[in-house]
Amino acid sequence: MTLPTPVNSQITDAVTQANVNVLADAPAMALSNLYQIVSSSLGLSLQNATSAQQQSNIVHQASTTQGVNLIYAVDTEAVADGTEKISRADIPSDMLDVLGVVKSLNRKQPSSIVG
Repeated sequence: MTLPTPVNSQITDAVTQANVNVLADAPAMALSNLYQIVSSSLGLSLQNATSAQQQSNIVHQASTTQGVNLIYAVDTEAVADGTEKISRADIPSDMLDVLGVVKSLNRKQPSSIVG
């Protein structure tokens, strides 16, 4: 045991106050750690969202480019030739003739057509 001196009580008080200070700081330190973890997680999630949006924009741009290339790759002369052949084939007139035949058959023999 130490001898009582004027310094001993001051040293004891300093050690006691230091221990109390450590105990009082614990909740604040825990809360500050929690805030840092939450802010770090939020920052990472925002970075991931930004990266996903950039990748999505790249995919959309690539698909648009591919679609335009596909449109330009169609041989316009072949399309025009096919359109001309269809327009000269008089298909609408033939369809009207077929429709007239079907209507006339429905009037004469409805039981044999329906069934």
